[in-house]
Amino acid sequence: DVYKRQRMDEGTVEDYALVGRLSKQHVEQTLVDNVLNLLRQMQGPKLGYKIDRYEHSLQTATRAERDGADEETIVCALLHDIGDIVAPSNHSQFVAAVMRPFVSDKNHWILKHHGLFQGRYYYDKIGKDKDAREVLRGHEYFDACEAFCEKWDQTSFDPDYDSYPLEHFEPMVRRILGRPPESFD
Repeated sequence: DVYKRQRMDEGTVEDYALVGRLSKQHVEQTLVDNVLNLLRQMQGPKLGYKIDRYEHSLQTATRAERDGADEETIVCALLHDIGDIVAPSNHSQFVAAVMRPFVSDKNHWILKHHGLFQGRYYYDKIGKDKDAREVLRGHEYFDACEAFCEKWDQTSFDPDYDSYPLEHFEPMVRRILGRPPESFD
């Protein structure tokens, strides 16, 4: 089975049914592994911290789980920094885009803005406004994002913390990313 046209505007209903079916199968077979591979790629360089970004992600998710967060939020905590690998200047927007079809509006908003909210803890040390997030105050998910960063993200750089291993979280990731995606194109 192959798309038989040279241009998109020449495609037929049948062509796009084929492309849609094959694309869906491909995503179902590779998405979770691709996302988990981004997470695994964060192993190694500590970039000045006492732990690497991989361990930071495990700690963040472990803290979320131990605080009683729901499974979707735990997965978001685990994956919140995967954008650092391919989009370090806008990692929050990257992970938010990847996760958007699978998570609630609340978790999408938290993922999209967590980088700005993290600035509260260090922006003043790099010549930026540590209160930059205040432009978003009043948004219905502001407090949730603030809590995500305060309780789980900014505290998760401890080399002595007993994080759960990735194998603990992988079934959760498979369930969340295995949901039928919503389209937001």
